[in-house]
Amino acid sequence: MATHPRPILVMSKCLELQACRYNGQLIRAPFVLSLPPFVELEAVCPEVEIGLGIPRDPIRLVSLKGALQLVQPTTGRDVTAEMHGFGDRYLGSLGAVDGFILKSRSPSCGIKDTKIYSGEGGTQPSDRGPGLFGGAVLSRFPHSVIEDEGRLTNFRIRHHFLTKLFALAALRAVRASGSMAELVRFHTEQKLTLMAYHQAQLRILGRVVANADRKPFAETIAAYEEHFAAATGRPARSTSNINVLMHSLGYFSKGLGSGEKRHFLDLLEEYRTGRTTLSGPLALIQSWITRFDENYLRQQRFLQPYPAELMNLQDSGRGN
Repeated sequence: MATHPRPILVMSKCLELQACRYNGQLIRAPFVLSLPPFVELEAVCPEVEIGLGIPRDPIRLVSLKGALQLVQPTTGRDVTAEMHGFGDRYLGSLGAVDGFILKSRSPSCGIKDTKIYSGEGGTQPSDRGPGLFGGAVLSRFPHSVIEDEGRLTNFRIRHHFLTKLFALAALRAVRASGSMAELVRFHTEQKLTLMAYHQAQLRILGRVVANADRKPFAETIAAYEEHFAAATGRPARSTSNINVLMHSLGYFSKGLGSGEKRHFLDLLEEYRTGRTTLSGPLALIQSWITRFDENYLRQQRFLQPYPAELMNLQDSGRGN
């Protein structure tokens, strides 16, 4: 069974941790409850940290003269400077972080779908974008994996988030080791994952690891991190995952009966058409690894990129 590092994860405190939302409520997010045994969790509520109470009058993002302001309409209070100041202080104090889960649509924590109003008296949103704190996170941590709790109810998005989160934690350990051998090991374990995500970047990363110019480790790991982030920026396409699964099938083709192969191909077709998630064919490949004692595939993180306990969660069925 694969072992996994403990990622450093920053999360909005209102997600299952503390009733600190503007209305004094807690946000239910069942996926979040599964994470504490496997991650190092840091929770934050930017709105409470800048002195807004619980409960509190809501705040909103307002576009004024081309600039975004964070205001409290009922009181007229402008907390833009306070939020920018807190974001700079807090994010600057974090050090290495592997990922973030932030509250969706929040004027502070939202990462892409926060309502933006035109002028202080606007009644209908004119645009959407990141909240002030969420935008600072996106700017300051471009290589981290950042999502909101709403999107993580979708299996494909959640699988990508967890795959990258645990890979970044492992890569952070490689950087700390200062060892080229550890970087080679990491790259070897991630080959099938990278094949699924971005084959062009896989080739570039292979050249980085080969290090023909004998560059110092610090320079090599920095280049690797940059290209790894580029390779894993978006979820892998189902067609790419199927290509890797077919590649994996080749390791067992001589030992499997025709019925077993047909069952696997049927499972891939169900995955291709959206009738099942990736977890089904991955589990079957895992069983064959044990049955045939296939050591090369056993070390591949594509087949168990994160703890199995996090795989068995239902999909919202809401697409991307």
